[in-house]
Amino acid sequence: MHIPENYLSPATCAVMTAAMVPVWVHSVKKVKEELPKDKIAMVGVGAAFSFLGMMFNVPLVGGTTGHAVGGTLIALLFGPEAACLGVSIALLLQALIFGDGGILSFGANCFNMAFILPFVGYGVYKLIAGKAAQEGKSGRLYVAAAIGSYVGICLAALACSIEFGIQPMIAHDAAGNALYCPYGLSIAIPAMMIPHMAVAGVIEAVFTVAIYAFVRKTSPDMTYDSIRLANPKVESKKSRTPVFALVAVLIAATPLGLLATGTAWGEWGADEIAEIAETGSPLGYTPKGMLEGFSLDVLMPDYTLGEMNEVVAYILSAIIGTALLVIIFKLLSMALRGKSAKNAA
Repeated sequence: MHIPENYLSPATCAVMTAAMVPVWVHSVKKVKEELPKDKIAMVGVGAAFSFLGMMFNVPLVGGTTGHAVGGTLIALLFGPEAACLGVSIALLLQALIFGDGGILSFGANCFNMAFILPFVGYGVYKLIAGKAAQEGKSGRLYVAAAIGSYVGICLAALACSIEFGIQPMIAHDAAGNALYCPYGLSIAIPAMMIPHMAVAGVIEAVFTVAIYAFVRKTSPDMTYDSIRLANPKVESKKSRTPVFALVAVLIAATPLGLLATGTAWGEWGADEIAEIAETGSPLGYTPKGMLEGFSLDVLMPDYTLGEMNEVVAYILSAIIGTALLVIIFKLLSMALRGKSAKNAA
């Protein structure tokens, strides 16, 4: 679901980025008002769950690959606004350091995975869960989490497919050849939705419920329900060791994501798209926008590093991404809560 560079027209990228600006502004304001300092810092761990989940590629229907995103999971732990910020920064690091998703398409990727997914996922969760958190009905909470995360990622995939699918209509040359993504809505929507509804949505639900259940059991105060039901100004004294241990286990296990072969739909390189046969025969040309568009040389393209063993490079990528997310949100917690305290004084 990571839209690469030059698959969307510059106009589409501009519109999607503009749409995300008020969402980011609202999210920062809400997180600053609602979460205590230690919880803001821990959003980095939630973002790490998302970052690591996106490294576990799985085979999808049609020969492509996909992964969990964890947007609803972060929303369950810290709220949808915090999830928006967490996934957005994870996507930014992926684009800047690993070339996973484009810089110009960053706004579109955030709209899909950092806005639609966590807000829809959490909304569905709340609708189904009702007062289950207050009543201690864990089973209902987990069912709600599963359904919410499934619906969230499927709607995010639908938005992504529409962004792909409108490109041939709005950007093409005189001969009718697409300048960017060459596949219309009739191809893009089923190509994205069938695998996500059949496999990726289930993976997202399992990933979300498994980690949510673990956190509720080992660090019950580290959930958005507990934050909303308790005094948000009370600093937590609970040990985070089990949560950090889980992050370490996930980092060590990330090479399992290398077992899935193939490329995610809509993430082909400019050097291979001419040979893709989504319509029954090869496309036969490379869209001009892909050939002449923006490109960025990143440090670890596709989570590799020179001649380093791919397993070692994958684990190193996981460590770097996780460490940066924890550091970034630790700094944000100091800045946001420090500013809030200064204003109050």
